[in-house]
Amino acid sequence: MATYPPLDGSGSSAARPDPAPDGGSRGRLGQMVSNVAANWYASVMGTGIVAIAAATLPQRFSGLHTAATAMWALSAFLLVVLVGFTAAQWRRDPAAARGQVADLTKGYFNGAPPVAVLVVGAGTLLYGEAVFGGRAALDIAWVLWFAGTLAGLVCAAGVLYLLFTGLPVPLDRVTIGWLMCMVPPMVSAATGALLVPHAAAGQVRLALLLCCYALFGLSLSVSAIATVLICYRMSQHKVGPAVTEPTLWIVLGPLGQSITAANALGNVAGTAIRAPDSTALRAFGIVFGAPTWGFATLWAGLALAITVRTKRSGLPFSLAWWSFTFPLGTYVTATSALALRTGSDPFRVYAAALYIALVLIWIRVAALTAYRAWRAGSASPSGLPDRIA
Repeated sequence: MATYPPLDGSGSSAARPDPAPDGGSRGRLGQMVSNVAANWYASVMGTGIVAIAAATLPQRFSGLHTAATAMWALSAFLLVVLVGFTAAQWRRDPAAARGQVADLTKGYFNGAPPVAVLVVGAGTLLYGEAVFGGRAALDIAWVLWFAGTLAGLVCAAGVLYLLFTGLPVPLDRVTIGWLMCMVPPMVSAATGALLVPHAAAGQVRLALLLCCYALFGLSLSVSAIATVLICYRMSQHKVGPAVTEPTLWIVLGPLGQSITAANALGNVAGTAIRAPDSTALRAFGIVFGAPTWGFATLWAGLALAITVRTKRSGLPFSLAWWSFTFPLGTYVTATSALALRTGSDPFRVYAAALYIALVLIWIRVAALTAYRAWRAGSASPSGLPDRIA
């Protein structure tokens, strides 16, 4: 029977399939497939954002485009592999898979797959022309945007539906992971801005722009509510176990992505709406972005301080470490957007420094994930580390 522990690693697996009797590669692969859950898609998000953030940097570095293209290709490969593993799990045990999706205590990272699809789609538009050709890359980007947006809306609405109609959720069970289900529409808004100039001029382009702004408002509203609940929960019940500490960085995700979306949409508003409305939407990028960036910077400093404190007493590795990557990546894109919009040199330098930190963190998390995943795939059920599952 397949089990689906949460990303924070705090859950345990009651049952896992045994490896093949010969302990060979087939048994190892089967073990890895059985342990894949929605949280694994965070690796696609964290890898893809490294490529996307590179494209937004106001400063260019030698070899950056080539390296970013490789990161996008890796994220696309990971997405294909994980989708295959997920499909295999649904075929093997559909009841368990449905239970994972409907369980708020386990499925709060169901927002990760839609975001992963959207990130790979955006990367395809930015880097895929050399691989697929311009027209094919654009078509793939459209398909992935629509698929990710639809899945993200279902995910966000589903969480709210379960909260409103399911069993009461005690305050101490309010989790930062819920934000993962709220952020996909914001990612759709930011990545949809890349597609606005490619939409047919006139009503189609206008509809897409307005749709992206609607997705922006939807995600911003529910993320703000969730953030208030999370802050109140932490004020009463504190941060929680060390293994869950990296998820503090998730709050940075909707903040950074909202700044990125506001500026990206403002930059393309003129292609669908006439002035002065398009001018106002472009100005909104700064009016909204600068104050929100201030709060994001405060949260980044707070999360960093808590991470350092936790590290001193022991910060066990888990898939929650991918929470260091995508949220930080959105903070990079937000800083880059404000740097390009305002021409501020401090923002330009800070964006470059943040990107270097993002790359170093990604290298560390990716290496540990690959090593632990391979070890987990070859371990016996009793030796499989819950924290990597």
